[in-house]
Order: sequence, then structure tokens, then C-alpha cells
Amino acid sequence: MNIPENKTLQELFKWRFNKTPTAIAHKFLDRETTYEDLNIFSNQVANGIIDLGCLQDSRIAYYGKNSDYFFEFLIGTLKSNTVTVGVNWRLAPPEVSYVLNDSESEVLFVGEEFYPVIDQIIDELPKIKKIIAVDGNHEKYEDFISWRNSQSKNDTGLVSDLDDDILQLYTSGTTGHPKGVQLTNKNFSAANSSIDGIVPFEEGSTNLVCMPGYHVAGTNWGIWGYVFGCRNIIIADIDPGLILKLIEEEKIRSSLFVPAVILFLISHPDASTTDFSSLNFVLYGASPIADDTILKAQEIMKCDLFQVYGLTETSGAITIMLPEDHDPKKGKLRSCGKALKGVKLKVVDENGADLKPGEIGEVLSKSDLNMKGYWNKPDATKESIVDGWFYSGDAGYFDEEGYLFIHDRVKDMIVSGGENIYPAEVENALMSHEEILDAAVVGIPDEKWGETVKGFVVLSDSSSLDEEQIISYTRTQIAGYKCPRSINFIPELPRNPSGKILRRELRDPYWEGIDRKVSGN
Repeated sequence: MNIPENKTLQELFKWRFNKTPTAIAHKFLDRETTYEDLNIFSNQVANGIIDLGCLQDSRIAYYGKNSDYFFEFLIGTLKSNTVTVGVNWRLAPPEVSYVLNDSESEVLFVGEEFYPVIDQIIDELPKIKKIIAVDGNHEKYEDFISWRNSQSKNDTGLVSDLDDDILQLYTSGTTGHPKGVQLTNKNFSAANSSIDGIVPFEEGSTNLVCMPGYHVAGTNWGIWGYVFGCRNIIIADIDPGLILKLIEEEKIRSSLFVPAVILFLISHPDASTTDFSSLNFVLYGASPIADDTILKAQEIMKCDLFQVYGLTETSGAITIMLPEDHDPKKGKLRSCGKALKGVKLKVVDENGADLKPGEIGEVLSKSDLNMKGYWNKPDATKESIVDGWFYSGDAGYFDEEGYLFIHDRVKDMIVSGGENIYPAEVENALMSHEEILDAAVVGIPDEKWGETVKGFVVLSDSSSLDEEQIISYTRTQIAGYKCPRSINFIPELPRNPSGKILRRELRDPYWEGIDRKVSGN
């Protein structure tokens, strides 16, 4: 399919709405919406945002699980020339407060499950001038449907530029706070072009959208589903039994999963009786995956598999491994494929010199997929993007045929179930407890999640804290998925002469004999 190039996402949606107005755009629960109706609903959202006094480039936050309303909201922000801020609903209340304040969000759309969190932190959000209850049923916040339906159905008539921000997603922070990644129309135009003709979307086919919208993979997959004219089945959260049921009943043709979801699906008792015949392809990535999982998925699902590698800062995928490369005889299963269209990749040493095939160094990328920068963090942006090259923080190498293999992480990041976790965040949470004198965390192998967080702590002499108490405490400070699953008590942390924690000494015993494989987003 030929998607118009060098167009803003607003223009691409307008093209799609005009091309297939009566086709079903999405289905959520028992609600089906045509592309024509999605156009009208998103017009109403856009006019409502403008009526609230939000100007171009204003940040508008969404804190809720996937639904049809999320995509009305997302397209509505495009049409109002404002910027969607995706809030990770797995975050702890202090982290949600930080994201909303750091982004300077002016309006907040919040799902029913998270009303209690906003009720708890509302006094910490001075910049929020309006809260809209996506699922209604809140005595203080305005009901989304009532608010939307009271707005004009007319197009706003606004236009945007390729360099305008349209999405701001937050990544875990190397120093304890997440950073807002500014993604633009140019980024998404490049993302659409990079897969067009490679990933076999079919207009009118049924596409499953199940990864969270606060994640670049979830947002991209939803956008691609609409731009390519699919009938998108949206589910709020990962439910393996429901996914298997939908694959069979809705004749799902395509989907994106993180490896942990693939493992859940093929291990589910219903997998052996599920009819996968409609499934044409599955795209996967964002965390480590075992060879056995890939091979078993091919055997059970009997569809084409595409693996991708990328980061939020690169608007998602920058490499792709094609179905034919999943043949074990080719010896490429541990790679993440080759660069996508329009992407330049190289591997460099610590001095920035290009390395030869087989030599391990930091992976750099250069393309229109690279983010504009980190929101209000110019120094961090300058460190990450040099002469147009984005420094990924991942260590890897090329083989003689140009396939990229990710070897390790330069920056010690942990990837668990597709979520990026920086040790500094977890260590700061641990050390905020008055009885913990020192702490370090590392990623250790986990069959289900790829990696999980393991903590090492030094307690004060008078402390009687146990493992369960420490883990419970960290859950009050940071999102549950970031918290250690296990704790080791040690007299002191290994450090080099300058005081830096030697994480490799803590981590290596757990990885002995295990090949690391990283495919992070």
C-alpha cells in the first residue's frame, strides 16, 4: 500500500477518513465506530480542547487504559495542534504527579481505574485546569461523553508542520526522574514510510491493538492500524485468554506483542485448540526473547513473525528481522535484523570510531525517526544526539551480512516485559528508606519477563528489615513493575576507586552460561 509521504499525521488521518469513510475503524467492547464517525468524534474532542483555552503546543495528558476513546482523544489533539502526553498507568502516584507537572499538562483525561490516584495528588497539580473523566461516574470531574457531545462537529481548520510536536512519552530516567521524549509529525511520517511495503498491513483487515498507548509500540501500532485502513479491535489490557478468543472469533489478521505476551499465549491451555488460521503476521520486540519461544510460536501460531528493535527516542522500530530470517538454519534468531528504510546504523567504540563486523560497541542511529529532544532537558538532548546520531546506550555488533546483534546495555538499563527500568530510579526509592544505607539493583534473567529487578542492600546496624518489607516499601515510591522481586543483604557494595558501583560484579553470576538478548523500546 502506498501511504502518502512527507505528510503530517493530521493530513494522513484526513486522507484515511476520506478514503474509507464507511469502513469500521475500531471496535471496543460492544462499540463499533466507522472512520467517518471517528472523524466527527475527534473533531469534537479538538474543538473541546480549543474551547478550554489550550493553544498550539499545549500539553494534554491521557492517564488511562486502552479504549476507543483514547484514539478519539489522540486524533483530537492532532486536530487541535496540541500534544498528547501519555501517562504510564503503572506508575506510582508520586511518579504520575512528576510526569503531569514536568510536561506542564493543562488538561487531564483520566480513566475510571485511576480516579483515586488523581484524587490523591490533585493538590500537587497546579497547572491542570480541567480534568475529564473518560468513563464518567465522578462527582467532580466532567464526563467525557457529555463534554465531547456538546462540542462542534466541524473540522477545526488548523494545520500543523512536520516539525511540530504531536506526542510526548516518558522514558525511565538515568538520574531518578523520567524524561519526556518529544516526537513530531516528521517522526511519524518516517515511521509510516519505514514499514510501508515491508509489514503487510491490508486495508480492511482486522488488527488487534492490545499494547498500552502510553508506550511507543502501542501508540505506533494503533496509528498504523488506522493509517493503513484496518478494522482495529482494541482491548484495555493484556488478557491471554481473551486475545486467543478474539483471534478466532474476530479473525484477527495482525497484531503486535512483546515477547512476554507471546509466551503467555503459547503457554495458555486454550492455545492448542485456538484456530490461528486467520493470523497473517505478528510483529514483536521491546524485550529479550528465548529462541525456544520463537520456535514454539511459529509452530503454534503458524504465521509470519517480524522482530523489531528500537527505542522511544527513535519513534520505535529502527531495525526489522523478516520472516525468512526466522529460519534457525540461517543463524539469525539472536539478531534483531537490519536497518529499516531511511535508517542509518553504526557501531562505535568509546572514542566514537566505527567498529568492524563482530566488534562490540555502542549502537548509533541516524534518521528522521530520531526524536526532537528531551522536553526541557537540553543538556540531556545534546548528550544523546550528536551530529544527528542518536546514542542508544545499547552495546551490539554487526555480522558480516549486516545483521545487528544486541549484546548488552551500556547504560545498565533493565528491560522487563517490554518496560525500560533504570537502576537509578529503583536505587533512589530503596535509599529513601531511613534504614537502608546503600543499595544497587541489576537485571537478572527471567523466563517470563526476560529480566526482573534484583536488589542488593546495605542496612543500618539497628535495622531488622526483611525482604518483603523492603519490596513493599518500594511499591509506595515507584511503579510495581520497577520494584525488586528479590533482595540480597550484603555488608557493602562493590565499587571502583572513584566510588562507582560495579554492577557487573553483582549481575554476572546470574547470567553465567546465558546468552543475553536485548530488543528494547
